[in-house]
Amino acid sequence: MKFGIIRERKNPPDRRVVLSPAECQKVLDSFPEAQIEVETSPIRVFSDEEYQERNIPVTDSMEHCNVLLGVKEVPIEALLPHKKYFFFSHTIKKQPYNRDLLRAVLEKNIELYDHEVITNTKEQRLVAFGRYAGIVGAYNGIRTYGLKFALFNLPKAENLEDQQALIKALKGIKLPAIKIVLTGKGRVGNGAREMLDAMEIKRVNVSDYLNKTYQEPVYCQIDASEYNKRKDGVRGNKADFFQNPQEYQSNFFRFAKVTDFYIAGHFYGDGAPYLYTREDAKHPDFNIKVVADISCDIDGPVATTIRSSTIADPVYGYDPISEMEIDFMDSKAIAVMAVDNLPCELPRDASNGFGEAFSKYVIPAFFNGDEDGILERARMTQNGKLTPRFTYLQEYVEGVE
Repeated sequence: MKFGIIRERKNPPDRRVVLSPAECQKVLDSFPEAQIEVETSPIRVFSDEEYQERNIPVTDSMEHCNVLLGVKEVPIEALLPHKKYFFFSHTIKKQPYNRDLLRAVLEKNIELYDHEVITNTKEQRLVAFGRYAGIVGAYNGIRTYGLKFALFNLPKAENLEDQQALIKALKGIKLPAIKIVLTGKGRVGNGAREMLDAMEIKRVNVSDYLNKTYQEPVYCQIDASEYNKRKDGVRGNKADFFQNPQEYQSNFFRFAKVTDFYIAGHFYGDGAPYLYTREDAKHPDFNIKVVADISCDIDGPVATTIRSSTIADPVYGYDPISEMEIDFMDSKAIAVMAVDNLPCELPRDASNGFGEAFSKYVIPAFFNGDEDGILERARMTQNGKLTPRFTYLQEYVEGVE
């Protein structure tokens, strides 16, 4: 089995990679029957030379490889027919902008495996960049707070080498006695928490956060059961919420009244209530001044996120009264950081973490007969057709939704 690490061709450029040179070496040591080639790339965070130093061949063509490993969507014109591909296709939610990509995959008889649906038997994701989105998102949010109030000017995350460099920069600044709320306790939320803990910001429980005043910065991490409540007044729980989201309404405003800085690291599912609406943001008691929306659902559960921002220009202002974008430094503005590709700012760390999981869970499936069904669950297309798990995309492909 010959694996090929393809060059990322999507714009804006993405420097991440599925397998680092060190991870490639681990795969080859563990599976002698495996072979790996790397397509030459001028932008990859690991240089061609770093692969060659470990005797991994670097080539201009992936024609001789069976399984091609990428991160972002592959441009249609670059797809090689009759290959197995791994990348984030961004089609499983019927994203209209990638309909033609999925059509091309089927027409070219490509076997597509989407990183987003690589799961265990409990349908829990096994490979993801979420932790790094949380790490960079929290850093960028704190950087935004400093810019908004002219307190400090942290360097951009993309200009720092790794997570430890981000932490070192954060330890060099002093936050005022603000309250920070963090939603989400998954990979993203916990990645953000790592950074708050590294700054030694005091973590407090919900009751104290809502009711006490502090002389130092504090944060509270909450999940769906704490920012939603059942409409019928019956005590709910997280499991019930995910099963019956339509039975719930947001209980987030009690946090918004006392929060200065909000980090959105939650997962938002269809049918769930918005955390806060545009009307909520107009309320005189709405206190949030800075939002780091890592989840970045446009015009969705975090109403101040009216568009995604970019690594080059990461912050914009939202005027809650006009509901329009304004200069984030304006006194009326809520400063919004909503970069939608945050792990790209920490490409080396993100690639290392992703590759460790990929080589642990996915690579063995090619050599053990896929005994845990990992490949079967992640396979979206085969023999020019959608696989049974993904036939719900047929009308999307045909354009007749």
